[in-house]
Amino acid sequence: MNQPFRSNRFFRRSPLAGHSLVQILIYANLGLFTLMVLNGTILGLGMRAILNPPTQLLVDWGGQYWPYALQGEWWRCISYAYTHGGIIHIGFNMVVLYQVGPLLEEEIRWHRLLVIYTLCAITATLAGYFWHPYTPVVGASGSIFGLIGFSVSYYHRMGGHLAHQRRNFMFQWAVMAFVFGLMVGADNAAHLGGALTGAAMGYLIPTTARNMRRTDKLFEILAWTCGLISIVSLLFVLFARFGRIF
Repeated sequence: MNQPFRSNRFFRRSPLAGHSLVQILIYANLGLFTLMVLNGTILGLGMRAILNPPTQLLVDWGGQYWPYALQGEWWRCISYAYTHGGIIHIGFNMVVLYQVGPLLEEEIRWHRLLVIYTLCAITATLAGYFWHPYTPVVGASGSIFGLIGFSVSYYHRMGGHLAHQRRNFMFQWAVMAFVFGLMVGADNAAHLGGALTGAAMGYLIPTTARNMRRTDKLFEILAWTCGLISIVSLLFVLFARFGRIF
């Protein structure tokens, strides 16, 4: 009889303990933000670089702008998810990732988490293209809504008291993130695109250990592909930006 592929504990004293992918994602977001702030400071923006970076600075540091993406700068379809419009923006997104990411990484392992995170970033910006193609967009919230959408459908399928606790926990974060998005004028098209994609994947990924093992190799290949594309995308941002500086 197949047993549900679930962990024994709901909350951890240190949510990031042993969760290397979530750490890497948070460090990548913080690292790119730090470089952008330093560049903005050099340009004379002062505190504005950290509190409310101008649109041009965000675009220069990987923000999605579809006219540029359609002219060959394809990496913006991923790099925008690592660029943030201020300390409050990145702070909230990283807090949510810190809360929901380790739980999922423990449940479905790093390779599935990375595939979901990357795919939802792409579908989130595609939704934005159809909604507002000429509006610059930044932030990890499309991917994060994807993780939350995945969690709600996945844990709902799993059934049981613990799984439904987790489903409700994720749904609460979805509500909080949505309210925060309304307050700051966030990209709700991206939120919806990411959430729907994540929810769909929550109905596709197996909930039992045996079926998980059967798809491990496929998701490992997909994850390394997603990781390579993400690294290349961020390198394009750095090369383009530092090339302009020097």
